[in-house]
Amino acid sequence: MRVAVFSTQSYDRESLKAASAGMPIEWAWFEPHLNSQTARLAEGALAVNCFVNDQLDANTLESLSGLGVALITLRCAGFNQVDLHTAARLGLPIVRVPEYSPHAVAEHTIGLILMLNRRLHKAYNRVRDGNFSLDGLLGFDLFGRTGAALSKFYLGWAVACWPTILDQIRRSPVAASNTCR
Repeated sequence: MRVAVFSTQSYDRESLKAASAGMPIEWAWFEPHLNSQTARLAEGALAVNCFVNDQLDANTLESLSGLGVALITLRCAGFNQVDLHTAARLGLPIVRVPEYSPHAVAEHTIGLILMLNRRLHKAYNRVRDGNFSLDGLLGFDLFGRTGAALSKFYLGWAVACWPTILDQIRRSPVAASNTCR
């Protein structure tokens, strides 16, 4: 089966190749975003794989259907860029990622908190330019502070669990033997 993959990056290619090892899939990689002008690139493909910035409006979906595409797969959880009514009318099934890993989102959130607190984004630019001044870069200790994680879903819970995870690491035998207190 030939699958046309749009908006691809090298990590997409690596992940999809690894996940499909041993399967009869012929990948066709395209860096441009999918839209009504680029849909013709999917000629000969049975399925199309898209990402968040690809536009699956009525014109694009009709073009894909006319080319013989029978399945649309999304590498994202959101589907606001897809005209679901047209897809249903054309009999084009749309499948997507059901959810993102709450642990990956929590780790990213903690990383952003630390980056903003320590102003690492500003420090990176200064150091790159040879400026090692600490003016305006001093953050504050998060130790002993109270934070909140608001979320309607499991993501907020995963972020809220991070202090517990860090405390478990701190109390581990390896950390304890290295005076990590």
